Amino acid sequence: MSADNSVPSAPIGQEFIPWERSRLGILQRIAFFGVGMVLLALLATAAWLKPDPWKTGIGTHQQLGLPPCTAIQWFGIRCPACGMTTSWSHVMHGHLWQALRTNAGGTMLALAAIVSGPWFVGSGVRGRFLWQPPPLEWIAALAAAIATVTILEWGVRLTVG
Repeated sequence: MSADNSVPSAPIGQEFIPWERSRLGILQRIAFFGVGMVLLALLATAAWLKPDPWKTGIGTHQQLGLPPCTAIQWFGIRCPACGMTTSWSHVMHGHLWQALRTNAGGTMLALAAIVSGPWFVGSGVRGRFLWQPPPLEWIAALAAAIATVTILEWGVRLTVG
């Protein structure tokens, strides 16, 4: 007597795609919807903000009532996140080149949010994935790339000025 551990087969003429059939549980749906709405709210806020007019790439976040960058005030240097709000605002205004020049890591994050925000909301509302999610390895590689670009760019700024 042997146990059958095989993957269920699809009806003849149809391809079986596991991610299409899997339903999201209620907590997953709430989490997906919530994450997506946060990302869309961040994008909407970035669209509402006016990118830093002084071409320094910093200070846009102060339109939200936030204080100036602590690293600049305390140490006289930009932190790795300096310019991220400005880069997101440039992306949302269609100024991709200015966004990259301001903070390339922030630009990459904004573009990831543009893709993933609607996917999270739609998947949460629908109760199943809108399209196949990328493999976890791809997500990890993207996160590592964004972190690496952010840190390398910060190093260049500290070195070059």
